Amino acid sequence: MSDNYLLKMYQKAAKLPRGRQLFSIMFSRKAPYFGTVKPLIAELRPDYCKVTFKKRKAVENHIGTVHVIAICNALEAAMGALAEASIPKHLRWIPKGMDVRYTAKATSDITAIAEVAPGAWENGPELPVTVTAYRDDGTVVVEGTIHLWVTEKPARE
Repeated sequence: MSDNYLLKMYQKAAKLPRGRQLFSIMFSRKAPYFGTVKPLIAELRPDYCKVTFKKRKAVENHIGTVHVIAICNALEAAMGALAEASIPKHLRWIPKGMDVRYTAKATSDITAIAEVAPGAWENGPELPVTVTAYRDDGTVVVEGTIHLWVTEKPARE
């Protein structure tokens, strides 16, 4: 088992009935806006996170498709979980920006994936995280990058 606090929690929860749902609710409470899409953290490991959420009225736009801001919210949730599960203990992160392209209508439930290359956390002050959202049929509906500032944690006094 990992020594990362978030991975430990996820791995323990995943063994329980409805454990991923419970973990996802707890994770969403840390950043309450994530809860607006009711994300399910379906898979979490270093450098990778997969989040899913249901297409429902609360996340639809005026044409009945999933609103891109809801999708971006899920992508940011996936990135946040990936970052917390992956970053070395001596570093900290904060989002710097997000570049996304809308590639198809989001007409179904959504799967949002965030990933970085292994070892990417040691490469410098900025880290690009690749994010992609898919419809149920595998069609990419949003793709892009979330840019993170990555810096050393300040020394404790």
